[in-house]
Amino acid sequence: MIAGKDINRRDFIKLSAAGAAVLSLPATALPAFASSQMHGLSVFGDLKYGPDFTNFDYVNPEAPKGGRIVLTAPSWSYNQNPQTYNTFNTFILKGDAPPRMELCFDSLMVRAYDEPDAVYGLVAEAAKVAPDGNSVTFYLRDEARFHDGSPLTAEDVAFSLNILKEKGHPQIRQVLKEMVSAEAKDLRNLLVTFSGEHSNQLPLLVAVMPILSQKYYTRYDFAQSTLTPPLSSGPYTVGRHEIGRFIEYQAVEDYWAKDLPVVRGQNNFSVIRLDFFRERQAAFEAFKKGNVTYHEEFSSKTWATEYTFPSLVDGRVAKKEYPDHRPAGAQGWFFNTRRAKFADPRVRQAIGMCFDFEWSNQALFFDLYTRTQSFFENSEMKAEGKPDAAQLALLEPFRGQVPDSVFGDAVLAPVSNASGQDRKMLSKAAKLMQEAGYTREGDTLHGPDGKPFEFEFLSNAQSFERIVQPFVRNLNLIGIRARFRLVDPAQYQARLNEFDFDVCARRFAMSPTLGASIRQFWTSQAAETSGSYNLAGISDPVVDALVDKAILAPTRADMTTAARALDRVLRAGHYWVPQWYKPVHTVGVWDMFGNPQTMPRYAFPVETTWWVDLEKAVRIGKVD
Repeated sequence: MIAGKDINRRDFIKLSAAGAAVLSLPATALPAFASSQMHGLSVFGDLKYGPDFTNFDYVNPEAPKGGRIVLTAPSWSYNQNPQTYNTFNTFILKGDAPPRMELCFDSLMVRAYDEPDAVYGLVAEAAKVAPDGNSVTFYLRDEARFHDGSPLTAEDVAFSLNILKEKGHPQIRQVLKEMVSAEAKDLRNLLVTFSGEHSNQLPLLVAVMPILSQKYYTRYDFAQSTLTPPLSSGPYTVGRHEIGRFIEYQAVEDYWAKDLPVVRGQNNFSVIRLDFFRERQAAFEAFKKGNVTYHEEFSSKTWATEYTFPSLVDGRVAKKEYPDHRPAGAQGWFFNTRRAKFADPRVRQAIGMCFDFEWSNQALFFDLYTRTQSFFENSEMKAEGKPDAAQLALLEPFRGQVPDSVFGDAVLAPVSNASGQDRKMLSKAAKLMQEAGYTREGDTLHGPDGKPFEFEFLSNAQSFERIVQPFVRNLNLIGIRARFRLVDPAQYQARLNEFDFDVCARRFAMSPTLGASIRQFWTSQAAETSGSYNLAGISDPVVDALVDKAILAPTRADMTTAARALDRVLRAGHYWVPQWYKPVHTVGVWDMFGNPQTMPRYAFPVETTWWVDLEKAVRIGKVD
């Protein structure tokens, strides 16, 4: 139904890499690019594109420039909010920033979305990793410029990395933890030094961090919210805007990097406009009227029943599906285990048994979804069946510290009879609650402390209520008092940042190559860090150790094995009630755009790779 916060949206989240690794990286794990000056970097040393490539394969290098696209944000991260905004500083925790502010900022290198993790030179024309892997030197292009015409130098990059580590969003600070220093050796050479307790991804992480202007932030306090558009250097800059209603990102006509291979065929719209709505239905109505021209649909009900309006019938609007090969990740209701009521995994498992996915899929979702089972759904990192020998080698040292189910078939969500009130399933849930020490008094369960067992589902989306209420009714049948609580977007984000909730729904999509960003989801340190993505409050030394194994894996095969072992332990902990996913992007679009024939496997970069097709726009009367 709802995508939630998709942290796979941009390079930083996809390549988050540094973190509190407890083991030094062995020399044998160094990537193939170590000690060579390279035009690109990847975790395991493999690059698809050679030094003389002219453009990425998934772009149209001859795409026309101009026109606009108007959309609501389908994904966001950091302090960004898709429903409102009150600051343009998106790299700190404070405030609510508009999604896509990252379009305004250049980085040393940029992702190739048809490779799992490779990055290629933008501001930096090349990089060289030291033989011991403990530092990397970036060689900057002379022509790099900020939007005011001032040169972008190694001093700006060093300043950016250091201040982001010190004062940036908690997600940024955590993953930059093992960066020891960033130093400008001269105007064009930057040396970044690491602790020696880092993964192969840390050079890539540094390479995709946003570059800030040191001069600008001598006048403005980086740690504060601000509605002054920042000085930046990327392909777009903040244009027209009305706080909380819309923002337009205006293409920079003399963008210094427009002819580089990593940019050619991209940033084709003159204006990318984001509109903000408090309610999903209001956003859909704006799309039907043509005020919004691109709409990724996350409501199965709307997709199945409401695409019948006149502009779709007469062909001005098209209804399309695009394959989504990315890991679907973890979408579900997450229990806040910091609260005593959710400390017992039997309680969490019992609550999960009260959600009847099979009925919901038929009655509410029009059979459009598949049940999520794994924290790495739709990827080879998903654990299935019994653990193989390689996984057992990682898990056996923890026997006795993890549930016995970790060593059997991977834990799966229960399957109901699709009645909506599966009596056998509810009976099992009631028995689990009894085993956990709860007793029934009348129609209410009471805990060992004598208090009624009750909790609330916190949400900022009215559309979720129709899904939660049948779940609540089933919980009531076994004596659990649950309720749905709707709050405004700013309050919702603030409460999640401070872990002030019982249960909340979120989707976290994972990168095909795991980096230290996963520390933000599952580790003990993240459980105590405000603003982290460890909403469940998972604090388990076994999970911490397996996270390290995945991050520090010397090969992709080793990483996959560690991820599967980690997946088994997380699923056995019942930290969530898994929801659903679909392996396609469902999109409604005013039929005025062109897009490349080849879509990249690891992203869906509509704003940067599509363009306005003038002939189509004229046909449907959508010419500015």
